[in-house]
Amino acid sequence: MNAPLNPAGVAVRQSFPIAGMTCASCVRRVEVAITKVPGITAAAVNLATENADVTFDRAIDSAAVIAAINNAGYEVPVEKSEVENEGMTCASCVRRVELAIAAVPGVLKASVNLATERATIESFAGAAPRAAIDAAIRKAGYEPRRSDASAVAGSDSREDARNREFSNLKRDFSIAAVLTLPIFVLEMGAHAYPPLHHWLMANFDDQPRYIAFFVLATIVQFGPGLRFYKKGVPALMRLAPDMNSLVVLGSTAAWAYSVVATFAPDVLPDGTANVYYEASAVIITLILLGRLLEAKAKGRTSEAIKRLMGLQAKSARVERNGQFVEIPLDEVVAGDVVQVRPGDKLPVDGVVLSGSSFVDESMISGEPIPVGKGEGAEVVGGTINKTGSFTYRATKVGADTLLSQIIRMVETAQGSKLPIQAVVDKVTAWFVPAVMAAAALTFLVWLFLGPEPAVSFALVNAVAVLIIACPCAMGLATPTSIMVGTGRAAELGVLFRNGEALQSLKSTQVIALDKTGTLTAGKPVMTDLDVTSGFERAKVLALVASVEAQSEHPVAAAIVAAAKDEGSSLDEVSAFEAVPGFGVNAKVGQRHVAVGADRYMAKLGIAVDTFADTASRMGKQAKTPLYAAVDGKLAAVIAVSDPIKRSTPQAIRALQAMGLKVAMITGDNRRTAEAIAAQLGIDEVVAEVLPDGKVDAIKRLRAGGRAVTFVGDGINDAPALAEADVGMAIGTGTDVAIESADVVLMSGDLLGVANAIALSKATIRNIQQNLFWAFAYNAALIPVAAGALYPVSGMLLSPMLAAGAMALSSVFVLGNAMRLKRFQAPVRETGDIAAVSLAPAE
Repeated sequence: MNAPLNPAGVAVRQSFPIAGMTCASCVRRVEVAITKVPGITAAAVNLATENADVTFDRAIDSAAVIAAINNAGYEVPVEKSEVENEGMTCASCVRRVELAIAAVPGVLKASVNLATERATIESFAGAAPRAAIDAAIRKAGYEPRRSDASAVAGSDSREDARNREFSNLKRDFSIAAVLTLPIFVLEMGAHAYPPLHHWLMANFDDQPRYIAFFVLATIVQFGPGLRFYKKGVPALMRLAPDMNSLVVLGSTAAWAYSVVATFAPDVLPDGTANVYYEASAVIITLILLGRLLEAKAKGRTSEAIKRLMGLQAKSARVERNGQFVEIPLDEVVAGDVVQVRPGDKLPVDGVVLSGSSFVDESMISGEPIPVGKGEGAEVVGGTINKTGSFTYRATKVGADTLLSQIIRMVETAQGSKLPIQAVVDKVTAWFVPAVMAAAALTFLVWLFLGPEPAVSFALVNAVAVLIIACPCAMGLATPTSIMVGTGRAAELGVLFRNGEALQSLKSTQVIALDKTGTLTAGKPVMTDLDVTSGFERAKVLALVASVEAQSEHPVAAAIVAAAKDEGSSLDEVSAFEAVPGFGVNAKVGQRHVAVGADRYMAKLGIAVDTFADTASRMGKQAKTPLYAAVDGKLAAVIAVSDPIKRSTPQAIRALQAMGLKVAMITGDNRRTAEAIAAQLGIDEVVAEVLPDGKVDAIKRLRAGGRAVTFVGDGINDAPALAEADVGMAIGTGTDVAIESADVVLMSGDLLGVANAIALSKATIRNIQQNLFWAFAYNAALIPVAAGALYPVSGMLLSPMLAAGAMALSSVFVLGNAMRLKRFQAPVRETGDIAAVSLAPAE
């Protein structure tokens, strides 16, 4: 059965792996084929990842999309697997399990047999992990059981398929090279080395030599070269030629003309019975070499994903019946108690129950210093335990772990299409047909206007035009750079959640920073508490702390911590109310207590003039003044400050050095906000912003057409992250903020902003270089291959040189993209910046 309808009737997306694409024309052809399927609103095909990202308006109709891809001449790699289930008793159970499995992303069809209690699953190769299927079955109320025949014979993972393709290319190239070398040496060597020519003429007639060339070239043409016919001829029959079609037409023309010249020379005009076996064989051999190098380079572009996947543990020590036993990773479920020993790799995310240790979390934060973990601390799967031993309870497993989410983010970004790709798509729509038309025109012009032997000149130049055209380079120019760039970013702790952000970030003019948790550590401390006459400090602190204990705000936590440090006892409260952006109030016993900013006191009609000088002094010291009122009377002014992150001043200087304006958005009063900005050298301040006012603040900063990137970490930052041209979330922030962001800084370090922008610029520059090469190569060499230089210089381009140039053009694009792997973060923490205390935002 196919994936079910989306009941909400909203657009849904599905990714389809595609095998057999070789150039930009293939990409365009697949996109056109998919978008013709009813119910599909968009399709984006990526040549480097070999994936199609398809958007459906309501229902996922995988069968129709696969049929369209197959009809276009390509394949969707599919694998079969089996899962045994416990607990099914009737046909309704069967239906329920089938629906649950079919809903797993990547699953095409699920068929459940009640008698054997076994589900047979068809899915995209490598796209539906066993853990996800097991989780879906459990969610439906049944228990999956590990099957001895978990994979049906003939199923194949995408990685295995790619490895097999690389091995086949290597074999075919080796055979072609061995058979082509004698033809090339004897034919071209005779031209380059006259003694060899004289020796051949003296000892061998032309006909035996041509027959030997025929045998060798024919084996190359229809042995290693058969792969081009299998793809190219059907494409021609559908009137949708691709790169393979050009190779077939060019090499077959040279080979067929040579066969006629060898066995029926009389049918050709006098003086034109020349053979071009060396051209046909060398074309096949060099293009196979290019494909081989391309396949190897493509494998390297996805190394970042492979490394991330390599971080995953293969097994876990889990408590079963009072003992810890080793089980496969995909059998770990949420709630299991996991034991970790020194040197172990943590298998899943969780919370420490007992024991303590230091854990290397560099794979997440980029920080090389191990982090201490004790009871209650959160740990992340894929990190490495160093010295101690501890047990922890698994909270997130399978696709829900942080590492799996990181891998998913990187894969999504790598598979996305940048706006700059739209130009390429328009060109590739007509590129191959245009090349064929150019080759036909070249043949006719040389045939009727060229010198004798006109047929030979016409054939050679038409073949050169067909062979030298390289839509591969255009198709690979953008996606390979994206893959390598986003992979390198992940290694630096910067996760691009979509490819568009990679391009947009380059144009950023203003960096807007939320304060608490972004500029600062987000862990404020109480520094002052002054009371008015008639109130005792200890009693006021106890009352205020009792109320703030009900709040989750960092400022509230700071006040509660200070009260506990001073030995204050907290009382029961009632009628607690939080007023976002203003403050909180509640009843403590018989007393009514309100705590908040000056605007909250004004809203309650309570004057704060008594503390005007005190508040001014606090503001100048970059502390946030809060006020407490008891039973409608002003009781105290409280100051809290938040230590700035050590790297923040350096990060701001780095952003300004890049020509960017830095703005701070905060709920603090303007006096405090400006004091903070002065200490940090921030260019613009938007102060006294309520939580729901950050979107308006972003709009104000965008005035004049400026592109704004907003950096935040909290739940109330989510709307602003979505509103900004690019939203960046601090990785240590909330899940809501991360989901709303375009870019995630896993280290929680502002230096990552400058590094992300620098990487964005480097990646877009790399893409522009690739596109320039791809377009310039074709624009310059196609006319040369057609013989444009012949009238002025007498120079013609050999089809063999054309094949070599074509093969190397796509390799050049891939090699240029690989340079991004050497990208170095331009900004690293110097460690010589003294810590400064700043006030927290509301």
